[in-house]
Amino acid sequence: MSLNPNENIRDVPMAKEDPNGQSKVELGEESLRILNKVRKWTMFLSVTGFIFLGLIIIIGMLTGTFLSAFNLSDKTSGMPDFLLMSGFGIAAIVNFFPIFFLYRFSVHAANGVSTRNPEEIHKAFRFLKRFFFFIGVLLIIAIVSYFGGLLFYARMITLLTAH
Repeated sequence: MSLNPNENIRDVPMAKEDPNGQSKVELGEESLRILNKVRKWTMFLSVTGFIFLGLIIIIGMLTGTFLSAFNLSDKTSGMPDFLLMSGFGIAAIVNFFPIFFLYRFSVHAANGVSTRNPEEIHKAFRFLKRFFFFIGVLLIIAIVSYFGGLLFYARMITLLTAH
């Protein structure tokens, strides 16, 4: 990391050793201002996410109600109602955790910046780590599912064309 010669050295995170011999990183004023801006955006994203999560739940319930009102006597056509509603439920549960982690990051970052409490900032970064870990695992699952589906469909096509 290169330092701007016009930048105050106190605004750059500094590594120091505490009495126990462990190194600590202290955040300068500029870093705290940046963290405060990031926390405002993550709060906006998490609140928006909670709103959309509520909409997913409402749409899932309305879909279930709508489908049960027009229930056909032939149960063999289409997708079962409970399967569709459980899909909305699973989507809501999966999306809840990253939104929650982002929200908790925002809350702890706000507390840490306003009180200059390093423990709160540490908690904030732990929730941010959990957010990115969860998103990373979801991405890996999505990629594996995608390629697994491609292999499955390729195998089905070869079986169908072989006969």
